[in-house]
Amino acid sequence: MPRTAVDLPAGTVHYREVGPADGRPVVFVHGFLVDGTLWADVPDRLAARGLRCLVPTWPLGSHTEAMRPDADLSPRGVARVVLSFLEALDLTDVTLVGNDTGGAVCQLVLDENSSRIGRLVLTNCDAFDTFPPFPFDQLFRAARRPGAGKALLQAMRVGRLRTSKLGFGWLVHRRLTAAETRSWATPYLTDAGVRRDVATFARGWTGDELTDAATWLSRFDRPVLLVWARRDRFFKLALAERLAATFPDARLVTVDDALTFLALDRPELLADEITALVT
Repeated sequence: MPRTAVDLPAGTVHYREVGPADGRPVVFVHGFLVDGTLWADVPDRLAARGLRCLVPTWPLGSHTEAMRPDADLSPRGVARVVLSFLEALDLTDVTLVGNDTGGAVCQLVLDENSSRIGRLVLTNCDAFDTFPPFPFDQLFRAARRPGAGKALLQAMRVGRLRTSKLGFGWLVHRRLTAAETRSWATPYLTDAGVRRDVATFARGWTGDELTDAATWLSRFDRPVLLVWARRDRFFKLALAERLAATFPDARLVTVDDALTFLALDRPELLADEITALVT
């Protein structure tokens, strides 16, 4: 998948693009301490069906180039980074796809400016008063101090710990490999600028960003697809049901044999559902 970068007011965002340049755009928004590989081969499957897929690595801890020191990287600030990405590439009628913290960012995008968004897809993610669920709120608090965050995550240098339930293992139904998780942890552990960016995000986070989200989500009248792993212990099905009831035009698909990182567990199903929504 071709890799490129775009310079935005907040800094440089690296992304991968696949699919025809004239295809309908699909933009992916991953969560905290992961990168674009979180989406597995979903973008490639969609590209083969004629969609233009853009897979950025957002400044959420696994980005390989630090943002500008004065960048607003609070949750709403990251939502504005997403919007500036869409503007820089002049993308319209975008299908925005979010997971985990990225789902929260997508919801904030709708409040900031939904004019470029044609459809929204959310897999298991934050919503309402769950931003984030325990124990990840403790990780956000620790990350406010780069030294404390680095000390807490030192164990993630070890592959078998990264893939265990001390690391990302809680979030995936299938077995992860050390190789596929290495790029998630390495930037934060090795780059002081990336740790600074994460601290900026964590200090800007209050946990209340989505409390009143129903007031703006209910105004988004374009199609919404919720693809939700029903056995996720962190982002429970009740969150998806509440989201589905809030949007005027939403469809909920529940999934077995998957957890929070649904795209890694069921890429074929997610690609099929997005295709059905967009085409």
